[in-house]
Amino acid sequence: MQPVTLLQQLVLLLDRDIDEPTLARAQLHLLDWLGCAVYGAQGELAGKLKNYLTQWGTAGELWNLSGRTSCWQDALQLHGALGSVSEMDDLHRTSTLHPGPVIIPAALAVAELVEAEPRALLEAIVVGYEAMIRIGRALGRDHYALYHSTSTCGSFGAAAAAGRLLGLNHDEMVWALANAGSRTGGFWQMRHEAVETKHLHNAGAAHSGVQAALLASQQLRGPASLLEGTQGFFAATSSQAMPLAVIDNAADGWLLYQCSFKPWPACRHTHPAIDAVRALGEISSDAISAVHISTYADALIFCDRPVPESPAQARFSLQHCAAVAILCGAPEIQHFEQDFLQRDDVATLRSKVTLHVDEEHQRAYPGRFSATVRIVLCDGSEREAVLRDAWGDPEWPLTGEDIVRKARTLFAAGGVAAEPAADILEVVLNLRDQQDLGGLFAALRALGGQGA
Repeated sequence: MQPVTLLQQLVLLLDRDIDEPTLARAQLHLLDWLGCAVYGAQGELAGKLKNYLTQWGTAGELWNLSGRTSCWQDALQLHGALGSVSEMDDLHRTSTLHPGPVIIPAALAVAELVEAEPRALLEAIVVGYEAMIRIGRALGRDHYALYHSTSTCGSFGAAAAAGRLLGLNHDEMVWALANAGSRTGGFWQMRHEAVETKHLHNAGAAHSGVQAALLASQQLRGPASLLEGTQGFFAATSSQAMPLAVIDNAADGWLLYQCSFKPWPACRHTHPAIDAVRALGEISSDAISAVHISTYADALIFCDRPVPESPAQARFSLQHCAAVAILCGAPEIQHFEQDFLQRDDVATLRSKVTLHVDEEHQRAYPGRFSATVRIVLCDGSEREAVLRDAWGDPEWPLTGEDIVRKARTLFAAGGVAAEPAADILEVVLNLRDQQDLGGLFAALRALGGQGA
């Protein structure tokens, strides 16, 4: 008798009841992704993708933010790439990945394909997050050093979400996860050049997961030992993997609740420093001699960028984020645009920022994203703030009202007028009480005539 594999145990774990509060939480993640995607649909990347779809895409019936219907592959090529453009996508800390940009477009595409009920869509989102996070948290830190975890683990989550909507049986779900994971990838090398590859990673993960689930429904088999096998996922991508973390604490609540919502339009590694600066209150930039940010090593690896040359680079610059927080308080989307990052006062403040790795913050990471900011004033006095958690983490959560406000802001920045934005909010926040998804897709299709 063959031993039960990790994927087989994971599939059993995914097949449990989902309560009403968890479905309500899934609604918030759906709304959060929609805000991010609608804003992302206004950017240069979206223009390139829309041109690609116009020239090479396939006609279909599924909604997408280009304003035209498409096949499911094209819908995912667009939607899978848009949710991370603003760097405001949701986050799971210990696995250091972003579930929403991959899971939600995958679930929406399949839900529309099979004409799923609203509750089934929300259940698929919950299950997709669970699979992606459980596999992600089992990887060692050596994986994140080289691999874009949202990409490598996202295909598993997309397959789980799609499989739930397709009603796959146990064996079929194992095959879907296995085949999705067997083709996964995504290297961090793209961080070192001015390219859009990161967002393509997310779209590829969503597509791979959905395709694997559709093929599993046709009995296309996959290796059940894909995770722990001698030539499998863990062996290939992480020498420090902890395989049992995939199934540990099976009786705990859904891992959706461990995700953070991001309030600021910048890489999450910058948020503890932003919050620490804001905790110090108003300080005149002219009175500042130096700014010292002490945090964990990955924050410096990803966000040490003293002279950002583009909005995308500014979102990955601790120096720029600290300058914005000092000058403006709450960072907003316009503070990461080209004209703002070229301002003399912003550049001057960035030049005063020094970054340090702090051992205490390093030990706490990735369980906690934390930072210390010490500002030295021209008169020799100092002010310091220590932040153990970033705003939006489960220990310091955004409220439902905060998440709705964020979505409204992103809709407006994406060119969506108040009335259609209100329609989307009304539908999404009451989705679990609706009879079908007609209202949701009608509201989304209305975006085609708006800024998106």
